[in-house]
Amino acid sequence: MPRRPHLTPIAAVPGRRVRPRVALAAITVGLTTLTGCSPGPVEIAVPSPAPEVADACTALIQAMPAKVLDAKRRKAEPASALTTAYGDPAIEVTCGVAPPAGMAQAQSQCFEVNGVGWYAEQVTNGYLFTTIGRKVYLELAVPDKYAPEANALTDVSDAVKAHNTLITPCT
Repeated sequence: MPRRPHLTPIAAVPGRRVRPRVALAAITVGLTTLTGCSPGPVEIAVPSPAPEVADACTALIQAMPAKVLDAKRRKAEPASALTTAYGDPAIEVTCGVAPPAGMAQAQSQCFEVNGVGWYAEQVTNGYLFTTIGRKVYLELAVPDKYAPEANALTDVSDAVKAHNTLITPCT
């Protein structure tokens, strides 16, 4: 069976020259294409919780997985230990938020995903999920592109259980 020849850089081929400007232009176009495809930082409002809540949130956000719904983690702006994001459009994660107003209503319901209680609120472009019965409130804003949006909760439940103390179980 014949062996394939090794790849040889064009510059190493006798009689062929690579023009530096052409090579530089090709590299520049390649880098521009790569950076143009990756989304920039996501703007997320940063809450101002009490210091003990901020400390708990910092550990929780650091423990979040590298991916949610196969979407990679990306930077949030302004940079904060209380927020992170995934994918494009962004799944936004914010810790240390106030409980949603609807949660106090008698008809609000708690549902569990992998041992973590959540309150769900449908919003214009998806769902807003907030932890229930935990030391700190963690909020996930999941765009409708990721429907069914509640699937995102399975990806974050281990981090929530490990870094957000259960106070009252979901009933």
